[in-house]
Amino acid sequence: MKIQVRQITGSASEATIRGHKLTIDRPADKGGTDTGAMGGELFLAAVGGCFMSTLLAAIKARQAEVSDVRTEVTATLTGSPPRFTEVELCVSGECADPDLFEKLVEIGERGCIMVNTLRGKLDLRVRIGAPTRSGEPIR
Repeated sequence: MKIQVRQITGSASEATIRGHKLTIDRPADKGGTDTGAMGGELFLAAVGGCFMSTLLAAIKARQAEVSDVRTEVTATLTGSPPRFTEVELCVSGECADPDLFEKLVEIGERGCIMVNTLRGKLDLRVRIGAPTRSGEPIR
């Protein structure tokens, strides 16, 4: 895999991924212009997106009746220099068979490139549960 990132303003960059483009910037209070997500936010989106695409592929391959699948990614930043020390994926979905949903989540977790890369490097957990309301941390 290979992507390209180029500067587009004093604080923002543009990533080109295959034919897709996205802007990366810092919030105004951190010296940016807030024209895009921060790299750390995109990192968490990549973890969640990788997991979701693997989970959705597992659901599709098994023709399982699962809908409204959601994953909320929460991370803890600590240290100097700052780094992520914990990442949690909270997965929910509509499925009449909780055992099947649990198995599908496990398949998604085992098949996800990001989860496999990070496991053992930081505290990474995947759990089934209801997502929190926007802006509220998972406890």
